[in-house]
Amino acid sequence: MLGAPNPVELPDGGSWQEFGALLRHWRRHAGWTQAQLGTAVGYDHTAVSRLEHGARRATPRLVRQIDELLGTGGELTRSYHRAESAEGDRPALPPHLLRPPLPATGGPVPTAPVPVDDCPASLPDHDVQCPLHGATGCQPPPPAAALALLAPFCADPAAPLDTDTVHALAAVLGAQLHSADRAVGERGPGSVIEGTLRAVVARLADAPVRHRRVLARLAAEYAHAAGSLRLHGGRPATAMACFDRALGWAALAGDPTTQAAALSDMAVLGLLDDDPAAAGDYAREIRRAAPGRHWSDALATLGEARATALAGDIHATVRHIGRARQHLDRPEDLPDTEARVPWLAPAALRLRIESGSSAALRDLAAATADPRLARHALTAATAALDLLADGQLPVARAMLTVRIADCHLCADDPHTALAALAPLLDTDGTPLPALVRHELRGLRGRLAAGAGRWGVEAAEVVVRLGAVV
Repeated sequence: MLGAPNPVELPDGGSWQEFGALLRHWRRHAGWTQAQLGTAVGYDHTAVSRLEHGARRATPRLVRQIDELLGTGGELTRSYHRAESAEGDRPALPPHLLRPPLPATGGPVPTAPVPVDDCPASLPDHDVQCPLHGATGCQPPPPAAALALLAPFCADPAAPLDTDTVHALAAVLGAQLHSADRAVGERGPGSVIEGTLRAVVARLADAPVRHRRVLARLAAEYAHAAGSLRLHGGRPATAMACFDRALGWAALAGDPTTQAAALSDMAVLGLLDDDPAAAGDYAREIRRAAPGRHWSDALATLGEARATALAGDIHATVRHIGRARQHLDRPEDLPDTEARVPWLAPAALRLRIESGSSAALRDLAAATADPRLARHALTAATAALDLLADGQLPVARAMLTVRIADCHLCADDPHTALAALAPLLDTDGTPLPALVRHELRGLRGRLAAGAGRWGVEAAEVVVRLGAVV
């Protein structure tokens, strides 16, 4: 059970976890094994185990029979009625929260090895928080143990959901994202992530009240991760479906950080669709999802800057960037629990703001042919790249490299632009992530427009970029 309650620490209110804890207590008090009790009531020992873990409902006849066998004085019957009452008071979930964002492919959930180097030693890690301990942190099981707990969870919706399993699910998600981040090439759908997400969602409808919040948080983080992989793989429609469902589960779980992360990515999809109005609307929703937090205002304002830049509004964009930068001088406002979330840490927030500012200013420079805006964009992009350690976030490094080259191009310095771009063009033919290709398409269009006056080298790079994007 979550939190491993014992007869001295029963969960508040009636629940099947309380019933299961009492059943275990009285069975042990009577000196019976699960197999012995199962034989006495005509059940397999695995059914007794599920009753004790709160994963199976009992019947009135069975409860009265066990009360008599174990001599509980009717305590199990009273617990049964409390659980039934709590079950009746449980509000039904909206239908859309009981469906995964992507249909099942059939067959068992794919499994994959969890590399030791990728498995987090503690949580939070890689933007993943433990659904039980949040930003406070905890220690997940080692890779082999995590996979051993993942398999029965995905195979059997009635299998017990305990603390170790929840930690394992968070650790596996962190490991899968670590592995994806190390790859510079295009990211395909995460079969393990999406399969596990379906297993989590399958439990939501019949989950006890005290499990719903935990399962909803797991569903939100897994759905956001699935959407991110789809986005980087160039699948915007399925990515949006994942982000939309992540929002609903994050709201159910009371998880504003995952809501903000999903909305940020939805704003990016608006930019990719060349829809500044939608991008701005999603950005403003970040502020509403996490009101009163300086990081949510920073992310929302940055998203608004990207949207107004795409719309060509110089004054609004500069104003939004200035407001977002004000938050870089206020890390002390971050609550201690949120300070433990990696992507909310001051350095990570600075990276986001510098990167977003460079993109907004570059878009304005490209639209206005103003070299001053291009130079400001170059300063921000270089600052963002300098914040990345060697080997860290290779996709972000590739995207910033393209943006720096694009800033030089917008400043009418094609030779420096081509020199900055050269290392990225020397690839082994592996498809680049969709966001990097999007940056390259914009650069290629500007390079093609000026190739007539920039010479043969520029024209040759235009042809090479055509094969890449």
